[in-house]
Amino acid sequence: MRIQQRLIVLARIFTGGLALAFIVVLIWPQLVKSRPTVVIHEAPRQTGHAKGPVSYAYAVQRAAGAVVNINTAKVVILRPQPFQREPFFEQFSGQQRAPTKKRLETSLGSGVIISKSGFILTNYHVIKGADAIRVFLKDGRSAPARVVGVDASTDLAVLKIHLPGLTAITLGHASDIRVGDIVLAIGDPFGIGQTVTMGIVSATGRDELGLSSIENFIQTDAAINPGNSGGALINTDGDLIGIDTAIYTHSGGFQGIGFAIPVNLARHVFRQIVKHGHVIEGWIGVAGQTLTPTLAQALKIPDTTHGVLVAGVYAQSPAAVAGLRPGDIIYAINGRPLLNANTALLTIADTKPGVTLSIAVLRAGQRTTLPVVVAARPPIKAGAAGP
Repeated sequence: MRIQQRLIVLARIFTGGLALAFIVVLIWPQLVKSRPTVVIHEAPRQTGHAKGPVSYAYAVQRAAGAVVNINTAKVVILRPQPFQREPFFEQFSGQQRAPTKKRLETSLGSGVIISKSGFILTNYHVIKGADAIRVFLKDGRSAPARVVGVDASTDLAVLKIHLPGLTAITLGHASDIRVGDIVLAIGDPFGIGQTVTMGIVSATGRDELGLSSIENFIQTDAAINPGNSGGALINTDGDLIGIDTAIYTHSGGFQGIGFAIPVNLARHVFRQIVKHGHVIEGWIGVAGQTLTPTLAQALKIPDTTHGVLVAGVYAQSPAAVAGLRPGDIIYAINGRPLLNANTALLTIADTKPGVTLSIAVLRAGQRTTLPVVVAARPPIKAGAAGP
């Protein structure tokens, strides 16, 4: 009897368990559907190696052989003081007229070999006024250099040397440059020897810095010091993306803000100089400055006005012929609004000589449009340094 009762109890438990399981199976999809779905994105676990290359030696190896040191020499004539040259002074002082003296001044910079045929790109200010230029290669060789041409507006110059077996750098593309990209600066700071520094692209399109007429700089925190000017700014593939040009500093030393001319602008200037000896760019013959709110207030111009205040017009220039005057405000070119003087300069420089631009002008409160035929910007003579 007891055994039968126990069997009955076990049967009831088993039957109840089956019923419960059946119920769970039926309602489980509904329970799952009722729960909110939470999606999170987690970074993969690190395996001991950070993202990106551990070393940039490959990039440096590709580019370093094309970066050179540039030594320049200039003879400076030291003339006596005007008072000492007067015969009247000699009569009463008993002193002979001071002779004219000469002094040799030298300076250092960097450059980049662009072609295996010996063309080198550097900054104009590195070789400006030099009577002799000598280029020193990373492999220990050296050679005199001559100036092929210069472009003061962009602060660029092209040199030529004659040596066999030269290493040329690979040119990158400015359109690929992004803020935050790793960059390396290669040059010869302070003449201590070729040096590589690393940083990131801090900004692009920097202008109105007062460094040159045409400005469109890459800003970087890669260390750039005196002697780096004209050197290479490269990406992590070893491609040239800029020509190191200047630093922003209060002390004269590096403070984390350096500027480089982007490779696309450098490439354009290089090709023009090699082909023509100078850069052929559009020019209309005006000197202007960006119309700032302070300047607009001083001139009693509405705050909504933007553009470029014409400060001067060259005589017999295209602008003068078209009727532009000092005091005019150029607010658009070919219908495109102008926000600053650099934009106007780049727009005109990119226009082929002979093309007519439609210049929108605000004059004495009245708006008018003047057709201006663009001319070629007058070239700057490079001089003749070296062979």
